[in-house]
Amino acid sequence: MGPRWKGKGAEVKALADPISEIVRQFQSSLISSNSRGMLSGTNVFLKADAELTDLLNRACFGRPRVTSEKNEQWFQLSMEEAFYLQYSLKCITVVDYNDTELNNNELWKYMTSRKDKFPILVKAFSHLRSKNWVVRSGSQYGVDFVAYHHHPALVHSEYAVLVLSAQDGSANGRLRVWSDFHCTLRLCGSVAKTLLILDIEQQQSCAASPSCVDDYIVEERTITRWSPEQGREKK
Repeated sequence: MGPRWKGKGAEVKALADPISEIVRQFQSSLISSNSRGMLSGTNVFLKADAELTDLLNRACFGRPRVTSEKNEQWFQLSMEEAFYLQYSLKCITVVDYNDTELNNNELWKYMTSRKDKFPILVKAFSHLRSKNWVVRSGSQYGVDFVAYHHHPALVHSEYAVLVLSAQDGSANGRLRVWSDFHCTLRLCGSVAKTLLILDIEQQQSCAASPSCVDDYIVEERTITRWSPEQGREKK
């Protein structure tokens, strides 16, 4: 389907400011400021000054939260975003409600206890982010994530992403029967998105530590709805 840019000049702006460079600047800024994220339930909150706020918005991590503080902004990170920033990019440290720093194994244990699918979801998130896709929640479309070619202000999301795993019973039984495929494809078609299936092959049945995820294999499949119009002879 290809990127659907928003307005004239959007593609030029995106090419001039690639996501890879924005994330590099963002990572460097977090490291230099020794940024710490505060764990709260199934979210991590990150305090940001004006510079970091700009980079968070440009890199598309987290969502801003309204506060009474004038010079600082708080951003709410999902568990996948927070773990990716700590474990993969090594640019933040997550602390608990006692202000105690959590190492990678402790953070992993906490997050896997809060979300059964966390190992395969964070693998899928990291997989797409490492390829410089902007990844956001896909709950409004009934999928796990949506993937953007660049910032959502410049382009519409291109893929609706479902994360499945044979070891996880096809992730709660999704897409096990034809009617599931049909409904999902109709929905994706109605919002001009391509369905992307990320099938995660888990090398170990029990993900006891985050290092297990490094060995997971990701198989990418796009599924589209065939139209009879495409097979007709032109008159």
